[in-house]
Amino acid sequence: MEDSVSFLRQLIRAQTGGEAAVQNVVADAARALGCAVETVRYKPGDVPMVGEFAASRAMVEGERESVVATFKGGGEGRSVIFFAHPDGEPLAGLDAWRRDPFGGVVDGGRIHGWGVADDLSGVAMMVDGLRALLASGRRPAGDVILASTPSKRHARGVSALLHGGLRADAAVYCHPAESGLGMREIKAFCLGQLDFRILVAGRPPSTNEISHLAFAHQAENPADTLMEIHARLKALADRRAEAARHPLLEQAVGRSSNLLISHMNVGTPGTHTRIASHGLIEGALSLLPGEDMNRVQASVEEAVNGLARIDWVSGISGAEVPTESPLYRIVADAIVATTGERPHVNPLHTASDIRNPIVQAGIPTIGLGPLGGDLTQNGLHDEWVDVEDYRRAVEVVSDIIIGWCGTV
Repeated sequence: MEDSVSFLRQLIRAQTGGEAAVQNVVADAARALGCAVETVRYKPGDVPMVGEFAASRAMVEGERESVVATFKGGGEGRSVIFFAHPDGEPLAGLDAWRRDPFGGVVDGGRIHGWGVADDLSGVAMMVDGLRALLASGRRPAGDVILASTPSKRHARGVSALLHGGLRADAAVYCHPAESGLGMREIKAFCLGQLDFRILVAGRPPSTNEISHLAFAHQAENPADTLMEIHARLKALADRRAEAARHPLLEQAVGRSSNLLISHMNVGTPGTHTRIASHGLIEGALSLLPGEDMNRVQASVEEAVNGLARIDWVSGISGAEVPTESPLYRIVADAIVATTGERPHVNPLHTASDIRNPIVQAGIPTIGLGPLGGDLTQNGLHDEWVDVEDYRRAVEVVSDIIIGWCGTV
């Protein structure tokens, strides 16, 4: 098992040297396969926004680096981009790990490591997939492009590459499935998302008394406003659920659109007789593929009109690839050939990176990856990827190249 994940273990161990060290390992491995390797440096804030937006505070600062490795096809086959992100969560809580976070420990059929499921295994599987194809003595007829590019916290690496001119006939996002289904699912559908925050001002009563209780009717209590906003947003969400529908979502969860209030805050706990100076409500709203983001934003603003101003934190468009498309059929057939099971589309992913090539460059894109769990992103520890499913994912990448690009 350790031999089958040796490259992945290299990536896990390289993290002690930072993201740049991980990218160096990727670049060296790609060169060893005969790829032409380019390092692309960019600033997330300089990348044009298409079908998305993000407030400056939501973005990472500073310059980032993507590694783009191109294996030139030997014929007239179609081209494909495989992409994944090498950046993980900020290091924290390492004392909770029972296994070395940077050791690539294989235990009970799982390989453990910081960021292994989010998304070092995605980076490794695309490199190992090309390696497996070449080891079989075949070469792709079309160009195969491997892009290891930052993604977390609006790092926007693949967007920077697309706006820099990167193009192909299709793209595959390599990332373990958060659903727990592993290679039994394909990401061919993702919801968009609008994140917002609403700050509500209050007005205490005109009194020098410590307690505001007797004067409460003379004040403007932000708690009342927050409750009214919450009621209006819930009503909007219910109206959208009736009007905006998609069969995949209806079948999966019985509803196609949702609005989630994730945080409300007003006053100080333990203070019972004071009017707060302000209140805060934060949340997110889902978007179906093809929905007009500006129109949905306008509907939210109309719902809370006269009560407060909405601060839009970020927005991402939804995206979809039909199951009857050539790309989907080739990927699904590759999974069947390797696993013996017909995969299905999981429509419950929100803001998946499959959206980027679709929305920004019109490139059909799907996602897949091995079984993983205990993500550090979810506050857990001893993050892992199933070794056998990782091996299957590598085989599938190789078969996708054969089916999509052809071989010579």
